[in-house]
Amino acid sequence: MFRKITDIYEDYKIMPNLQEHMLRVAAVASLVCDNFNGKVDKDNVVIACLFHDMGNIIKSDLNYFPDFLQPEGLEYWQKVKEKYIEKYGSSEHVATETIMKEISLPERAIFYFKNMGFHNSTKNETEKFPEHKICNYSDMRVGPYGVIPMEERIEEGHKRYLGREHSLASDDFEFLVKSLRNIEKQIFIKCKIKPENINNESVAPIISKLKDFLIK
Repeated sequence: MFRKITDIYEDYKIMPNLQEHMLRVAAVASLVCDNFNGKVDKDNVVIACLFHDMGNIIKSDLNYFPDFLQPEGLEYWQKVKEKYIEKYGSSEHVATETIMKEISLPERAIFYFKNMGFHNSTKNETEKFPEHKICNYSDMRVGPYGVIPMEERIEEGHKRYLGREHSLASDDFEFLVKSLRNIEKQIFIKCKIKPENINNESVAPIISKLKDFLIK
């Protein structure tokens, strides 16, 4: 039995803005894979990106982007958050991995997901497999309102998480930024496109197709 990604999002009560975020990250990754000169496991890269923040509501400050709460409102999403914590615990990463296993996603896609995140940038910089770099980089090209340049995304995240427990505000921040910049260079030295070719306009048709992406 196949299920559409958007139906899965609805079943797991994923906030609309978070659905858009994961679709955008997957679209960026898809665009990179399609223009990459070399063998790359595109299917599992895309799946990893489509599900990489399924448990994100657990860590979300629901008051930070009040416009994202509409039309359901704060009380509704607060109850969803509480149910997530009750079922999956306090770690959004553990929750996401658990959900990916519940859906019976490919082990390779789950493996790629586990190597995503700004905090993994230094490890992924030295990783020989392009899939880890592409997943890592794609997530760092999408801000709360759309696809943006990597440097802008770094700055936005640093400001948003300042004073909170997150690698974007940690003592390792500058070190991780340096690794992420190197990852961008490593990717695009093997790509037929440039970073500036990745934007809201270029990913829009890919997002439309991804909304009909089927999961077995």
